Amino acid sequence: MKTFKMGGVHPPENKFSAGKKTKIISLPQQVIIPLRHYSGNPSVAEVSRGEIVKVGQLIGRANGFISANVHSSVSGKVSKIDNAMDAFGYKFPAVFIDVIGDDWLDEVDLSPEVKRVCNLEPHEIIKKVAEAGIVGLGGATFPTHVKLSIPQGKKAEVLIINGAECEPYLTCDHQLMLEKGEEIIIGISILMKAIRVKKAIIGIESNKMDAVLNLEKWAKTMEGIEVVPLKVKYPQGSEKQLIQALTGREVPSGALPIEVGAVVQNVATTFAVYEAVQKNKPLIERIITVTGKSVPEPGNYWVRIGTPFTHIIEETGGMPQDTGKVVAGGPMMGRALPSLDLSVAKGTSSILFIPSSESKRGKVFNCIRCAKCVFHCPMGLEPYLLMNQGEKQMWENMEENRVMDCIECGSCSFICPSNRPLVDYIRYGKSTVGTMIRNRKTQKS
Repeated sequence: MKTFKMGGVHPPENKFSAGKKTKIISLPQQVIIPLRHYSGNPSVAEVSRGEIVKVGQLIGRANGFISANVHSSVSGKVSKIDNAMDAFGYKFPAVFIDVIGDDWLDEVDLSPEVKRVCNLEPHEIIKKVAEAGIVGLGGATFPTHVKLSIPQGKKAEVLIINGAECEPYLTCDHQLMLEKGEEIIIGISILMKAIRVKKAIIGIESNKMDAVLNLEKWAKTMEGIEVVPLKVKYPQGSEKQLIQALTGREVPSGALPIEVGAVVQNVATTFAVYEAVQKNKPLIERIITVTGKSVPEPGNYWVRIGTPFTHIIEETGGMPQDTGKVVAGGPMMGRALPSLDLSVAKGTSSILFIPSSESKRGKVFNCIRCAKCVFHCPMGLEPYLLMNQGEKQMWENMEENRVMDCIECGSCSFICPSNRPLVDYIRYGKSTVGTMIRNRKTQKS
């Protein structure tokens, strides 16, 4: 069975919510919709205090190329525009809306009919995707219209669809593939048209064979789409690892997937593209997984963007008493929340409750030179060396040792027998080295 060649680990899967049909979280009394969703510039507010808005209405306009539109996920009254904290602990502008009913814009098609035919031209598809504010829903939240805009001199040859969902605990993509298979396949055909390719490959790990079979059934209705089951290995959902697993092509250091003719999109992003292009529906909701070892009923839920975490937790049975940490996302690449006074952003894939017994770091010991971190690094780096250089603030050395190639998957920290916080120091080094590189480019220009 196919997989990527270098490194990787297999943490406990803990897919407690697998196979749980999606439920709908009720509307809260107020939503707090961020004007920045992790990647790119914050959008600029298009509404003002006291204004009445409808579901799907533009409330934040993209500010620059690497930015995305933001739409209201509810109907109601704008109470204020103020800073709000994100999952990283930073504060960015957000629109606070007091909910009044559920009144949608007339142009949004809310009928259950599945629309299979798309007669738009590639540039028209990309324009609709941009207008709908779609970003990558696998976690990176990079604006989708930017990915679809192939740089001059480059050529896309294959569309890769990421259905791996290799992160432990998460099952939102899995359930989406089971419930919205036809729409996902239509979305893939739309993306193929947008980037002018004749071939698409869907990669799904073999612990989700029901999703493989469902998408295979629907893929037969469209030309050029192949579904490939993959060996279960983390971090297979990372772009470079997925491309290598499915095509055998290796993206060079510092390069983007388009260098090897590939464009990668997540399955949830693909479904959002279908809804935007065929239903005129902007990205105002998504599926998230609410889970944890002590959660009585782990599940998958449709949630409007901007819904407070506290409302979701209350609706799904409350916080387990033994909770020591709450994480947005999975245990490997997710972020421990600084507070529960946060709201769902476009990139929020999960609310994970980690028991107190598992939430504390183990005692850190000296490196024993076992080289497990090197062997398991999917990018071929030397994590122990990068951590040492990070501790000593040897930024130039970290750059020489390719710290910017780190995908922050956490495999090194997971496998380390000495409990060393490898990825923490590497992430810190990446941030500093990245700033150095940007300053260097600015000085040259």
